Amino acid sequence: MLKVGVLGAGHLGKIHLRLLNESDKYELVGFYDPDEINAKKVAAEFGYSYIENINELIDLVDVVDIVTPTLSHFDCAKKAIEKGRHIFIEKPITNTLDEAEQLLELVNQHSVKGQVGHVERFNPAFLAVKDKIDTPMFIETHRLAEFNPRGTDVPVVLDLMIHDIDAILSVVNSEVKQINASGVSVISKSPDIANARIEFENGCVANLTSSRISLKNMRKSRFFQRDAYISVDFLEKKVEVVKMKDAPKQPGDFDMILQNAEGEKKQIYFENPDIQANNAILDELETFADAINTDTEPIVTLEQGTNALRVALQIIESFEN
Repeated sequence: MLKVGVLGAGHLGKIHLRLLNESDKYELVGFYDPDEINAKKVAAEFGYSYIENINELIDLVDVVDIVTPTLSHFDCAKKAIEKGRHIFIEKPITNTLDEAEQLLELVNQHSVKGQVGHVERFNPAFLAVKDKIDTPMFIETHRLAEFNPRGTDVPVVLDLMIHDIDAILSVVNSEVKQINASGVSVISKSPDIANARIEFENGCVANLTSSRISLKNMRKSRFFQRDAYISVDFLEKKVEVVKMKDAPKQPGDFDMILQNAEGEKKQIYFENPDIQANNAILDELETFADAINTDTEPIVTLEQGTNALRVALQIIESFEN
């Protein structure tokens, strides 16, 4: 079991604390939070050890789980890495691209591992179809959330859209060619609604929409590729896979057949991938433990987290042009 300490005991930090405490891959040593009143309240309510000094907690553990506001990610991670600790860091990896690139250098210098908390990679619906998404050429995503003051300190791109950016980058095997985007501030000082069009070198186009002032929650992505349409509902944890193949010479009465202008006939059929229920946050934390114990690459590397941040910042920059 790896000894782990959590930095940050806010909403998500408390979830991490509970799951790490239950996990048989970690020994939860304790947590640190700069808000002493909140820290003592969490310690009293749940029984976790509150370590009053951040450096003392880092010294006691093998893994540091950083669940603090984004502005403090870099400083917390730097402290941990320089003490030779592995880091799990919530998304977005850091506040700036320069900070993220410094972390990449630091983990190499100190030979430690890092993983970024892009939890949708562990969503059971996405896991069920990820291997079927091989050469998508058009992708459409909608991530809409009801208003919640928590998180409005950052643009909606870094708060919500970055989930879809990371998922898209994990299935499109091509460099980004061009980005066009627009954002509107409605209730916050930073954009609350954003739309981005990402063009890739291989011709794939992704159209992403995010809003945090919607009347209902929605987290859907649609992937279109040659002879296939794949829909992922991250919120309801459902998938839809529609495929096409050459039509049989003697179609059955209930076969769905399409014919194009050239006279080619295709049969439409549906696949129902098996969706394995899971706890995505627990899975991301435990697969990181596995990566450390087996000396393999984490599922969401710091480099991938940096790439997602790079694209997110290019989208934000595009608002201003």
